[in-house]
Amino acid sequence: MIRLITKSTNNINLNYMSFLKWILLTSFCIWFLSFSNIYAASLEPANFPSLISSLKVDTPIEFCGEEVPIKRQEIRERLEKELLLSLWDRPQVILWLKRSSRYLPHIEQMLKKNGMPDDLKYVAIAESAFRPHAGSSKGAMGFWQFMVGTGRKYGLVINEDIDERRNIFASTAAAIQYFKELHKKFRSWTLAAAAYNMGEEGLMSEILEQDTGDYYNLYLPLETQRYIFRVLSVKLILYDPEKYGFNLTEKDYYPPLTFDQVQVKCLQETPIRVIAQAGKTHFKVIKDLNPEIRGYYITKGNHNILIPKGASKGFQARYQGYVEKFFVAQKERVYIVKKGDNLSSIAERFGIPLVTLIIWNRIDIKRPIHPGDRLIIYTNK
Repeated sequence: MIRLITKSTNNINLNYMSFLKWILLTSFCIWFLSFSNIYAASLEPANFPSLISSLKVDTPIEFCGEEVPIKRQEIRERLEKELLLSLWDRPQVILWLKRSSRYLPHIEQMLKKNGMPDDLKYVAIAESAFRPHAGSSKGAMGFWQFMVGTGRKYGLVINEDIDERRNIFASTAAAIQYFKELHKKFRSWTLAAAAYNMGEEGLMSEILEQDTGDYYNLYLPLETQRYIFRVLSVKLILYDPEKYGFNLTEKDYYPPLTFDQVQVKCLQETPIRVIAQAGKTHFKVIKDLNPEIRGYYITKGNHNILIPKGASKGFQARYQGYVEKFFVAQKERVYIVKKGDNLSSIAERFGIPLVTLIIWNRIDIKRPIHPGDRLIIYTNK
């Protein structure tokens, strides 16, 4: 009898707990729905054209003044595919648009000055989305995705200290020269862009083998078959973003790239932080304005450096003062490596991170230090 009562009591407790869970779950759902409605009401409604309607291209399309044969079913399908893929990644397109006000005016000006087609500016977006540090698994880098060999061929400095593929002005100048040569060789901007993607020798081989110089009739590597259409999708969206549901106001775009350019004379390797101090700014600002500079130092020689707008007034005087102060401090803070020392023990002794010691002294961690080596320690501890 006692066992039966216990069992009945347990059933009551279980039912009570289930009832409480139901009450809590119902309350949470009601609260969540109310919160969602309030929050959703404060957001801009998602009001943009359907993907199907976005594919309707009724007007003729050109690339650099060369007609795209979209009346051909195969060509229309290839264009629609790239346009769909671009529109599907709406956050990326928004970033294209927002960054365009920062970089496009400079590219457009350089193209116009050199008598080049304005449509080539869309190649930079398709290549890097206007990211200076964009890189590929094959080794391409920067705004125009130059390989090392090609970049150097067209005048870019690329070494362990400087990589001008990341500089919008230097890399655009190199891209213009490259496109000029490609157009001279292939007599078509469409083929020039295809060669830019796959290499001129590879494209020329396919033209000779397939006996046609029409890009749209060539069977090329799949990436190159898509390439022109990817660039065209960028052109269509940036030419009329509202048509595709991207209704940005003037305030939505990023501020234009503004700066002062100064010439910096370095008698020896000079820390970027010294340039930043002279420019009344921070290390990060100098690196962002000059993404081609690698590491923490400016190499010996003369350099044209971008600094914040308005900071050039009095820059040279400030720079000389900070440089002299830096070199005096450097001479006063030399540590002579002793027997039994290693980098970790030296860093610990002076209370600094090991990485900081490596940066200050440009140390190759693969090479051991030896007694008598001189290290710079910028600390009073």
